[in-house]
Amino acid sequence: MDHSQGHNDNVDSNNIGSTDTNQSDDAPLWSYVSKLEKQGEKGGTRKFKCSFCSEIRQGSYSRVRAHLLGIKYAGIVVCKKVPRTEKLAMQRLEEEFEKKKNESGPREVSLPCEVGSALKKRKAADSPNEIGRMFFTGGLASNLARNPHYHRAFQFAAANKIDGYVPPGYNKLQTTLLEKERNHVEKLLDPLKSTWKEGGVTIVSDGWSDPLKKPLINSMATSGNGPVFIKAVNYFGEVKDRVFISGLMEEVINKVWKQNVVQIITDNAANCKAAGDIIESMYSHIYWTPCVVHTLNLALKNICAAKNVETNLETYDDCNWITIVHGDALAIKHFIMNHNMRLAIFSKFSPLKLLLVADTRFASIVVMLKRMKLIRYALKAMVISDEWTTYRDDDVGKAMLVREKILNDDWWENVSSIIDFTAPIYEMIRLCDTDKPCLHLVYEMWDSMIEKVKLEIYKKEKRQLSEFSVFYDVVYDILVARWTKNNTLLHCLAHSLNPRFYSEAWLNKDSTRLGPQKDAEISHERMECFKRLFPNTDDHLKVLNEYTLFSMKSGSFGDLTCISAMFTMEPKHWWANFGAQAPLLQTLAFKLLGQPTSSSCAERNWSTYKSIHSFTKKKQVGSKSCSRFDEKTKMWDVGGDEFDSTEDIGFLEFSDLSLNEPDFENSLLDY
Repeated sequence: MDHSQGHNDNVDSNNIGSTDTNQSDDAPLWSYVSKLEKQGEKGGTRKFKCSFCSEIRQGSYSRVRAHLLGIKYAGIVVCKKVPRTEKLAMQRLEEEFEKKKNESGPREVSLPCEVGSALKKRKAADSPNEIGRMFFTGGLASNLARNPHYHRAFQFAAANKIDGYVPPGYNKLQTTLLEKERNHVEKLLDPLKSTWKEGGVTIVSDGWSDPLKKPLINSMATSGNGPVFIKAVNYFGEVKDRVFISGLMEEVINKVWKQNVVQIITDNAANCKAAGDIIESMYSHIYWTPCVVHTLNLALKNICAAKNVETNLETYDDCNWITIVHGDALAIKHFIMNHNMRLAIFSKFSPLKLLLVADTRFASIVVMLKRMKLIRYALKAMVISDEWTTYRDDDVGKAMLVREKILNDDWWENVSSIIDFTAPIYEMIRLCDTDKPCLHLVYEMWDSMIEKVKLEIYKKEKRQLSEFSVFYDVVYDILVARWTKNNTLLHCLAHSLNPRFYSEAWLNKDSTRLGPQKDAEISHERMECFKRLFPNTDDHLKVLNEYTLFSMKSGSFGDLTCISAMFTMEPKHWWANFGAQAPLLQTLAFKLLGQPTSSSCAERNWSTYKSIHSFTKKKQVGSKSCSRFDEKTKMWDVGGDEFDSTEDIGFLEFSDLSLNEPDFENSLLDY
């Protein structure tokens, strides 16, 4: 990292007002280059000529170091002509220089201690105060104290006497230590990456703006064994069109090796779909698949926040009551939050807090109403209390309206109705909003979800299933329209390779169910996939014959154990045990039955990490183990100190998390 980026206006974080000493003439590696003209009056950037390769470069002293010492990813080409002996000598000079800098620090301020306390007590108190001062003077987030590696570092230092040890300095942390950690994490990820050849991999991509409003596109590779961060690109100044996006996709595909890639998942935006079409034309075996969770969320918005436009009048007429109920819920929340005394009264009656739900999050309307229902009786007790009635220093008219709405049983019945009929959609979002393999389940999940929605609506309207419901008809059309846009050939092929859907146990649960080989739509899409994935005539005929044996439970698939295990055994395990006689179909099943169906891992990556380039890969290795730590380290890598600065956080809980993380919900949402 360039020092001009780490120290704005040449201000040293250790000594306000002094310049960065690494830019000064006494920095040791300046003697290995010839200084040329300086760039600008201030700062340490200048042109220099390397004494080894004779190339002219430009940058600050940190780039001189990176060039000479062979430090990668520092924004400059490394010199390949530096002899090993010279490089070792330069590294020793740098270490000595860094040690001298650390020894000549600013004037120390005495640590706080109680007047009259014994020396022994003072020494015991000094350690935490010194550690605290590191946080206070360095501007470190207090959330770092929850990091298990923070605890390990001090436990290691306390348990090991290391005479003369000097903590790593700024440059070492930015370069060699970071590079070692990166290489170590890469090695830890090698076993996971080695599964991609047989099990296949999905590329997921998502856009985001960081706290500095830099637009980033995040790319990750995920499979049944978990996600791996690949890269994040700052596209500031770029037009995010199909050509630009497809170019990024192509880079990631080549990085994970194209033959390993099964599909690319993005949101449903037109430019992403167009980019997916370009990728499919370049790689016949790779499919673009829209994120199912994004599709479901759009369906929920179509239903719960219907637009009042000419082309949507029928939907608006039948669904507008949902928007009104949600608006009432928001009005209640805003009234309580915007009046301190009302908020104080509310806090006395409710053990749960109101939610701050980001509008961009999945199922935000449903999440809001679910919380309102949970605090229903607390709200009722609040508005009938003497405190609520006697306090009149704020908007009395709004207070009356809020009271009337909260005491209106019909309004609460509408809240319950919305939660009940959207529950199947919400549940499917939760199931798909994971990194777990579910591509082979989506087709059946859509059908089951629509049927469950119908049952809830008809139960509320007290209708027979054979009768016509105007409201359900509108909801059904929205869900089917969204599924039609979302459904791809790959969904149908993955569905066709799930042995569960050929078992008698599954087929007999519903008389309307058909096996994949008897469903016209699925069969047509599956045949198109086979043509595309097996362009060689011999292979195409062979895979058709293998599918015939599989679907008809004949040949090697006719074994009784094989047939009985179709319903109970995990699909990939079933293919591993019984699929050897159909090698083409088995290879395809291993890849398709291990893929996710949403871009959720890419989106959670943004929510969890603000410093994406430094921490994401470490998260992939460490996140599963951090649950072993006690409450002091719980949630150490989520949100940082942003929770401390969110307005009214004492009474308004923050809800901006993925729906598939029950541990997070238990901690933050109290569900």
